[in-house]
Amino acid sequence: MREVFLKSRHYSFIETGEMWNENPIYILENSPFEGKYDNFLNENQIFLGLTTEPLIFLEELKLSGTNLSPNIIIFASRHTSETARPAFLVHTTGNWSNSADFGGKPQDLSKTSALLHKAGIISLKEQIKMINISDFSLDVEVTHHGPTTLNIPLIFMELGSSKKEWTVTEAGEVVANAIVETVFKYLDFKKENNQKIGLGFGGTHYAPNFNRLISNHNIALSFICPKYYIKELNENLIKMMIKNTMEEVDYFIVDWKGTNSEDKRHLIPLLEEFDIPIEKTRSF
Repeated sequence: MREVFLKSRHYSFIETGEMWNENPIYILENSPFEGKYDNFLNENQIFLGLTTEPLIFLEELKLSGTNLSPNIIIFASRHTSETARPAFLVHTTGNWSNSADFGGKPQDLSKTSALLHKAGIISLKEQIKMINISDFSLDVEVTHHGPTTLNIPLIFMELGSSKKEWTVTEAGEVVANAIVETVFKYLDFKKENNQKIGLGFGGTHYAPNFNRLISNHNIALSFICPKYYIKELNENLIKMMIKNTMEEVDYFIVDWKGTNSEDKRHLIPLLEEFDIPIEKTRSF
């Protein structure tokens, strides 16, 4: 993906002269866009950095010594799964349980943006159509792994799910191009101000019902807690989901069929403590 960023025919990153983690920092030039994003790039900058530290454990950016002060972060990452199926993936980060084996702190959530999360999903969907790489799925994953302590809203955009897919040039182009477009689409969503913001509960790891909601409706979700962590939820975690979402939350959204009766008995009274409407995925 980094090679795609630096060798793209559609845009160009140039060196800034600054270093981060012993690697040069690049900035996106606005000249290749032929006026399409001039207004955005006059007011915003997109930087590209590289670290050899595993991204899930990147709890400190260590930006002292640079002029960088990012408002949002998109982690361009590889993805591994046991099935090794070809996939593009987007998700927010956090740990629902008292375990933090894959970065972050136990029962802790990162800062994130529902609009950025949605922008990543929609941008990937559009790039898949443009590059015509139909054997890859597009998956929305539930919130999982670290980092959780960075004070900057973030999402992961990933290419999966084995070494075979990581070296497919066209697949790298899909994710890299989508990441650049995600920034512009995120700024568009903010400007249009027509998305309802939700927090998701229930369902499986690849969250098909939430994927459908985000893709087909004016709904953006930040955190999604899957069914197997519902009983880990408490008032503090719900408050954190609300507080760590950049936007004001309009709905709690429950994958009703993807949540069993026992878990609902734990979840619904907990959600009812908050002055936020509870909806079902099938209601939209």
